[in-house]
Amino acid sequence: MSSMDQSFGFGSQVSMVAPFTCKLTDGKSKRLCALLGNVKLSLLYKASVHGYQASAFHQRCDRQGPTLLVAYNRTGYIFGGYTSVDYTQSGQYITDESTFLFSFQGKIPVCIKVNSGHYARVDDAGMPNFGQQLYFCYNNQPVVLNQRGNAFSVNTTTMYGNDTRLTECEVYKVKQMPQISARHKQWRNVLWTANRRAQLMGLIRNYKPLVTSVSRVRILMIGPVGAGKSSFFNSINSIFMGRITSKAMSGSAGTSLTTQFRTYPVKDGREGKPLPFVLCDTMGLEEQTGAGLDIEDISSILQGHVPDRYKFNPTSVFQPEEQKASRPASLKEKIHCVVYVIDATKISLMSDKLQEKIASVRRKVNSLGIAQIVLMTKVDEACPQVEENLQSLYLSSYIKSKVQEVSSRLGVPVSCVLPVKNYSQELELELNCDVLLLTALQQMLNFADDYLDDVCSMEDKPK
Repeated sequence: MSSMDQSFGFGSQVSMVAPFTCKLTDGKSKRLCALLGNVKLSLLYKASVHGYQASAFHQRCDRQGPTLLVAYNRTGYIFGGYTSVDYTQSGQYITDESTFLFSFQGKIPVCIKVNSGHYARVDDAGMPNFGQQLYFCYNNQPVVLNQRGNAFSVNTTTMYGNDTRLTECEVYKVKQMPQISARHKQWRNVLWTANRRAQLMGLIRNYKPLVTSVSRVRILMIGPVGAGKSSFFNSINSIFMGRITSKAMSGSAGTSLTTQFRTYPVKDGREGKPLPFVLCDTMGLEEQTGAGLDIEDISSILQGHVPDRYKFNPTSVFQPEEQKASRPASLKEKIHCVVYVIDATKISLMSDKLQEKIASVRRKVNSLGIAQIVLMTKVDEACPQVEENLQSLYLSSYIKSKVQEVSSRLGVPVSCVLPVKNYSQELELELNCDVLLLTALQQMLNFADDYLDDVCSMEDKPK
């Protein structure tokens, strides 16, 4: 294969536009592209060939759209950053929620997203900078400079071993590839792009509940043991933390790992403010009588009587304190949206007893007028086509049939069944997972607003 025609396979292609070779390997290219989606990388600039001067960088990289910078130092660290906004030497401060820094820890690129409320970079005539904090090829020399700043939470020891001398610096054009072609049209439209992920994160960050007395909507997760309730919280938390986290206990035990009622707020980054929703986790539903979560306990949760960290007892239902029981909970303490979490691989195996138990819960939730959604997890395990490429989810006739089966079994509209893939064995975030998870969360917030709109008088709403 010649240096003029070097490619790296589906979803992580690198094509050469000049007679010079890229240093980025096939494996590391694929790992980086997993963060960006179905993209093609084209090498624009190579410092060892074109020089470390800012003029050479801008000559080759200005007005090229989204770019990925990859730097290499003497001790073997590979690190850099992505920006979705063109370099133009405008002198402007650039806001770009898609921007991130990365550093390979072995085979895995650890991603550091720009902190909320900070500029991603300054679009000046110098070499690339990120947040006016990390400067590559500083002062036209093969070095990296880290200045104190708050735009990125950077640990220079972890990121590049405190070795500031560069052996190479490359910049790649990042081009979004067309959606997967197929004989069948997508049965739901999804944009699998970094910009869509950033847009969804922005909508969720800026969401305000319809009612001023409710600062954060409360979303209750209900489902059989092992369906992925706790994993969904961990996945959402991971997206906003910018790394894989495991705050809620999750796994594949035969009985529920969650034995308490837990309310999980999510922060916008490690030191960010709490986001405007709380995910509430419960014991798993089990088909046996006297096991798993009791219907009466669910009723108490829905009405806002159960405190955080209350430990369930399958043999006796929750009894609220007499003082609290005598007064209705405030609207902000109640549940505003219920999400049933169902494993896509076990839909056809759902027993009549479990189906009836869920139906009993649905009747109770309906009587209270609370909005309901079904989250269909483990879609990659259910369909080999989706396991190979998550973007084929809404091309899969098998997944479509599973959505219709869930709709029929639980008595919910097809439009309320949302397929997702939680993070489970991954060590880094992946764009397509994020888009599905954030889309589902955005719909939950919409449904919570529908409930608040129904139960509140016009006087409660903001003027």
